[in-house]
Amino acid sequence: MSPQPENQAAAPGVSSAPARSNEFTPNERAILLQLAHESILSTLEHREISLDPPSPHFSEPRGAFTTIYFHGQLRGCVGYVLAVFSLYRTVAETARAAAFEDTRFHPVTLAEAPALEVSLSILSPLQAIKPEEVEIGIHGLVIAQGGHRGLLLPQVPVAHGWDRPTFIEQTCLKAGLPRDAWQSGATLEAFTAEVFGDREAR
Repeated sequence: MSPQPENQAAAPGVSSAPARSNEFTPNERAILLQLAHESILSTLEHREISLDPPSPHFSEPRGAFTTIYFHGQLRGCVGYVLAVFSLYRTVAETARAAAFEDTRFHPVTLAEAPALEVSLSILSPLQAIKPEEVEIGIHGLVIAQGGHRGLLLPQVPVAHGWDRPTFIEQTCLKAGLPRDAWQSGATLEAFTAEVFGDREAR
């Protein structure tokens, strides 16, 4: 399964979701952020890095998105919605893909690498959800119908000031579907995400 681009993201390392208990410790967050940077830099320097998870927690299969910024501007965002690989490998691969395979941007250069900021969104498993159950700032959405599928992360509606109906409609549009597709047979699934980045780590 190929990683998917996400073209609407919040500011680096910022989550406006209501406070919840964090799954990842500050040290674990730092390790994953450093891994993302190292994955990008090692690709630029044509060298290999180990993708063997250093802990059982990082060995768990998880979906995740890596968003990169250059001087505060979106530079790439790619991720896996489903849990395809270990979290450790997923972060490394999505960071590399965000830097070099997001077709909306030119590949990151070695000169840009020191100024990149990374934000990670670690996803929960997808679950079916009713439209009225969607909570802004808590849920990300996946809408699918036929061969169309679209995803928006939980921080997107917060960043844009969307209410619940607008969030659902925008996810439909992201999938290439009519904005009211959620009322005419499209499937609606939700996930949560723990979002952290370089900015808050500092």
